[in-house]
Amino acid sequence: MRLTVRGGHLTLTPRFPMAYWLMKSEPSECSIDDLVRAPSHRVPWVGVRNYQARNFMRDDMRVGDGVLFYHSSCPEPGIAGVCEVASSAYPDATQFDAKNPYFDAKSSPENPRWLHVDVKLVRKTRLLPLAEMREAPQLATMQVLRRGNRLSITPVTAPEWRAVMKLLDAA
Repeated sequence: MRLTVRGGHLTLTPRFPMAYWLMKSEPSECSIDDLVRAPSHRVPWVGVRNYQARNFMRDDMRVGDGVLFYHSSCPEPGIAGVCEVASSAYPDATQFDAKNPYFDAKSSPENPRWLHVDVKLVRKTRLLPLAEMREAPQLATMQVLRRGNRLSITPVTAPEWRAVMKLLDAA
């Protein structure tokens, strides 16, 4: 936050503009319905094992940023809800648990390699399928629609965010 003076009044304004993200989750791991049922409608986004996605969480995500909750690796992939980043990045405990599929033997509590953020539900939406997203010209540049994109977390531009919100609200 930064203190600014406008019209003779002191105002506290965000230091960074709000950012937007698309975060993929396999419904078998964590679905939008799991988030609806979670205490305080909040879950830690565990299991990210890609350095670029980790760096987005560590370096670029801020509390309050918008999140498109995307179901992936399922019969009908697509956006299933709108969320917000609810915490700063912190160590993902699954990396230290040898019985967990996300265990990383090269990581230690003193030097964690993997981080995550908490995500909080804003609203569950209708499913906005990948096919419908591909038909929207205003989403043509969206990273999730690029062939070969495998990242579980991708930035979303403000115009893309607004276009998705219009599509979700149109039905």
